[in-house]
Amino acid sequence: MIKTPYLLFLGDAPDQLAAKVAIGIRDWRPDNAVGQFRMEGCGADLGLTDMSLEEAKAAGAKTLVVGVANRGGVISKEWKKVLVTALEEGFDLASGLHNLLRDEPDLVAVAEATGQELHDVRIPEVEYPIANGKKRTGKRCLAVGTDCSVGKMYTALCMDAEMRERGLKSTFRATGQTGILITGDGVPLDAVIADFMAGSVEYLTPDNDDDHWDHIEGQGSLFHVSYSGVTMALIHGGQPDALVLAHEPTREHMRGLPEYTQPSLEELRDMALGLAKVANPACQVIGISVNTQHMSDDDAKAYLAKVEADMGLPATDPFRYGAGKLVDALEAI
Repeated sequence: MIKTPYLLFLGDAPDQLAAKVAIGIRDWRPDNAVGQFRMEGCGADLGLTDMSLEEAKAAGAKTLVVGVANRGGVISKEWKKVLVTALEEGFDLASGLHNLLRDEPDLVAVAEATGQELHDVRIPEVEYPIANGKKRTGKRCLAVGTDCSVGKMYTALCMDAEMRERGLKSTFRATGQTGILITGDGVPLDAVIADFMAGSVEYLTPDNDDDHWDHIEGQGSLFHVSYSGVTMALIHGGQPDALVLAHEPTREHMRGLPEYTQPSLEELRDMALGLAKVANPACQVIGISVNTQHMSDDDAKAYLAKVEADMGLPATDPFRYGAGKLVDALEAI
């Protein structure tokens, strides 16, 4: 078990989106977030108290969590200095980067010398099966995005919370580092060997009660040439009964790919639904989740109304305005 509470390490994250791991923990497990540690040049700010290692230790923090998801998941030399010092100050370390803590000899040596623990949450701990495509009992919902980092995880968490408030049967199923750090369990999908990815999603969402919904944390985008593979595994392994389209309308291009524009919601609907029907012919697109964080309230509401009119589907920002419309649509299936 990873010891709580956390000091959230933002390093030199270039922007707010790069700190999405830390933001997810702040928003969904605020009691675990003592403060933030930022290096010079950091472009992200969680609105938490900036703390030194000494201050965070005095405030009760037990684990320094790497809250940054950079391209390639790399631990830089500058970060390494802070991580070594944190171990020496009595912190455990937790990370979801592809660059594993346990693969860094100096971190391993210091951890062994100080008795601190290294937690790599992006390590599969189960020998997952190859997907068999057999229909499972229970129901499943998956958010698919026009791009990466558009709010697919928040959509699933918001819908799960809304269903629980209504007394309905629901479980959030984490498939990435942030979701795993929030819930303490899940499948680190992008670290699973490709042949077993869909099978790991089947494993994560087993047979359940007929009126139970699994809300599967979405990953990547079918239209993102870097990360489309994980999305396909979720669509076929998850066999969703319901798809939610997720979109961030203020971007000028795909995340990290300036040569690529985002697809339209219509293009996403048609491609995702066609692929989902391969594994579950009864799958439906039931609503649209729009990440409006960079829009004013008036602009956000006007955009949502336009999307609803254009697409003929309920649209909301589930984190800003609640997931009621999306859950209503699920209950209507």
